[in-house]
Amino acid sequence: MNGTLIRVLSRIDLRGHDGPLEVVLPRPDLDSQAPTAAVREIISEVREGGDRAIQELTMKFDRVQVSTPLVPNSELESAWKSLEPELAAALELAHSRILYFHEQEAGKAHAVTQNEIKVTSVPQPVERAGLYVPGGLAVYPSTVLMTALPAKAAGVEQLVLCTPPNPSGQIAQVVLAAAYLCGVEEVYKVGGAQAIAAMAYGSETIRPVDVIAGPGNIWVATAKQEVAGTVGIAAAFAGPSEIVVVGDRSCPATSTAIDLILQAEHGPGGRAWLVAWDPEYAQEVEDAIEVILDSSPRRSETLETLTKDGYVCLVDTPQQAIAVVNEIAPEHLQLMCEGANALVGEVRNAGAVFLGNWGSASIGDYVAGPSHVLPTAGTARFSGALTVDDFQKRMHIVEVSKSGFDVVTDAVSRLARAEGLWAHAASVSERERWAEQGLER
Repeated sequence: MNGTLIRVLSRIDLRGHDGPLEVVLPRPDLDSQAPTAAVREIISEVREGGDRAIQELTMKFDRVQVSTPLVPNSELESAWKSLEPELAAALELAHSRILYFHEQEAGKAHAVTQNEIKVTSVPQPVERAGLYVPGGLAVYPSTVLMTALPAKAAGVEQLVLCTPPNPSGQIAQVVLAAAYLCGVEEVYKVGGAQAIAAMAYGSETIRPVDVIAGPGNIWVATAKQEVAGTVGIAAAFAGPSEIVVVGDRSCPATSTAIDLILQAEHGPGGRAWLVAWDPEYAQEVEDAIEVILDSSPRRSETLETLTKDGYVCLVDTPQQAIAVVNEIAPEHLQLMCEGANALVGEVRNAGAVFLGNWGSASIGDYVAGPSHVLPTAGTARFSGALTVDDFQKRMHIVEVSKSGFDVVTDAVSRLARAEGLWAHAASVSERERWAEQGLER
């Protein structure tokens, strides 16, 4: 231990506050944080320079020379075979649970008939999906599973994975092994905004994809926003990790503390909030955080997140706590308090919600089933988790019989004339004349 405890979380006291929350709660300032100009320059360089530009940008940002970004499939298989049996079994368990969940969630074709006009809605998978898996300070085989398996359940045939090389110019064996387990056949040692640009626009080596999925830092998230007009971007702003814990004495302070730390250790970046109506409990959690931090091998990264965007928010009631949650719209929400099952019905904005003292967000990060790629920075107000739907688009097949045509033709004609669209109206009147002549189509 360091001896003297240093408070790392900022305090927000909303007790007695009855005004609007948006004016008193801090929000991520994405506009000021986003390196938009620099990202646009990177994208332009990749579009113009292709593989050469990607190689130069990898040297610039990752400080390694990667002459051939594509990882041979033989290395993926070798990585899988090299895993310790216990780790391989853990990956297989996660793979089974994640794939099963998304297979059950996958939409099916369905048909609706109204007055002999039949419309069949058919989910069509995209042909080629790009998966981004972060690297750098940590390795994320779980993110391989959490992006590849929803795509597999959607029926996507070609999976392309980009991830930054490590200081030796390689990719961690466990990440390659996870890619092999998921059936990913294209793995590239490319990270950052240049990876997003390569997947969106292509290069001599990397063919462009139809959809890009996966979390990343502010550079990656900004790049995805910049290419959104060219390629589909799955889920919302999947940036640095964040968590809100609503807690009381029904949960040990140490459990609340470690769960705040577990998302903050992804840092730097992200947010961690404790919302509580018992100030003494909140103090116990803060004390526990500071003690636990001294045991963390990622203390500096975690501490940076907590000191910059870590908060203890004191409220009067559990209902006010949920109002705070809905305003924050967090990526992860843990309700570790009495009455959690009732409170969850009031939650409107959150990427994923975990109920009860046993439901640490780490369960969701690895094996619960749903993807851990979730909306961050308040975007849970209008977006949700990565799902099968992000890798499919709906195609409608419309079948119109003569009797169905007769039911709607007058309405179509009137609506078309109201909009001043002559040919639209003529398209039905022409068929009416054809029918009056007794001709068959």
